Amino acid sequence: MAVTLKDVAALAGVSPSTVSRTCKDNPSISEETKERVRRAMAQLGYDPGGLSQSASPQLETSRSIGIILPPSQKEVYENSFYLETIRGISQFCSHRQYMNTVITGQNETELLKVIQSLVRTGQVDSFIILYSRQKDPVIDYLYNEGLLYVLIGKAYQYANQTIYIDNDNLLASQEATEYLIRLGHKSIAYLGSDSSLMFSADRKAGYQTALALHQLPLRPDHCLEIASVSRDDGSSLRAMLQSPDRPTAMVVSDDILAVSLERACLEVGLSIPKDLSIISFNNSLLARLTSPQLTSIDVNSCQLGIEAASQIINHMENPNLMATKIIVPHHLIERDSCRAFV
Repeated sequence: MAVTLKDVAALAGVSPSTVSRTCKDNPSISEETKERVRRAMAQLGYDPGGLSQSASPQLETSRSIGIILPPSQKEVYENSFYLETIRGISQFCSHRQYMNTVITGQNETELLKVIQSLVRTGQVDSFIILYSRQKDPVIDYLYNEGLLYVLIGKAYQYANQTIYIDNDNLLASQEATEYLIRLGHKSIAYLGSDSSLMFSADRKAGYQTALALHQLPLRPDHCLEIASVSRDDGSSLRAMLQSPDRPTAMVVSDDILAVSLERACLEVGLSIPKDLSIISFNNSLLARLTSPQLTSIDVNSCQLGIEAASQIINHMENPNLMATKIIVPHHLIERDSCRAFV
C-alpha cells in the first residue's frame, strides 16, 4: 500500500497540513519541524510528488484563501447568508492583507475539479468552506491532501481534526420552538431544507427536542423538508396548510423558505399571524421586507465569516496549532409574524 501524507504526519507527530507545507518549504514552518517531517518522509519512503516546491514556486508565498460555496446551479447565489459571510471574511482578510478567491460549481464534481486545479497551480492552498454536509467529497479531498481548511458549520467528517465555526443550531431551534410554545401554540410544524446539510439537521433536531420536552405531539406530516425552493411545486406544503388539523405555528429553517411559506399561505387564504405564526432563521433582508415582517433567529452571519477568516490566517501563520471549534452566539429578533394562540 502506498505511503500517504497522513502516514508521514502520524510518524512526525504533526498535522497533515504541516507535512503539506513542509513539502512546499513554506516559511511559516520552523526548521526544526521541517527536519522532523523530512526524516519521517525518508523513513517511510514518501514521495511528495506534486507537493514539492519545485512544482510551483507560487506555492511558497500564496496568501490567497479559497472561499468554497456549496454546489448549486442558482439558489446559493440568491441566499444572503452566504453574501454576509463572505463580507465578514473579506473584511478580515483585507485588514490582514490576504486575498480571497470565491469558488463555485454547479455540482460536486465541477466544484472539486475547480479546487483541484487551484491547488495544482499553486493559486490557493487554504480554504474556507461555507457549508457542511454529510459525506462530502470536497472535505475528503482537502483532508486527504493535507490542505488547510476551516469549516463554517458543524463537522461531520474528521470532526476532531477540523477547525470549524458554527452556531448552536440545535439550541437555537429549540429556543425558537419554545418561543411559540410560550405563545400558547401546541400544534407546531417544521419546514426545513435538506437534512444532509448539518445546520438543517440540527435545527430539525432542536424543534423535535422542544416538542418532546413539553410533551407535545411530533407528527411526521407536520415535518416537511424542501431540497430546492425553485424546483418544489409547493403541493405538500399547501396540503398541510389546508388539512382540517393544520398547525397553528411553524418553525422554518431559513428566511427564503419562510417567504415561500408566506406565499403558500396567501394562495390558500391563510393570514399571518392570525391563522399561522412563523418564526424563521438568518434574519436576512427578506425577513424585514416581507409583510408582515418575520420574527427570525439572527445567526450573526458576518461574524461567522470574521471568525472563520481569523482562524484560517492564525493557523496559516502558526501551523502547529490544534484544531479550534468556535460557537458564535445567536439571538431572536421579534417582529410581526407571531402572535399568541387564542
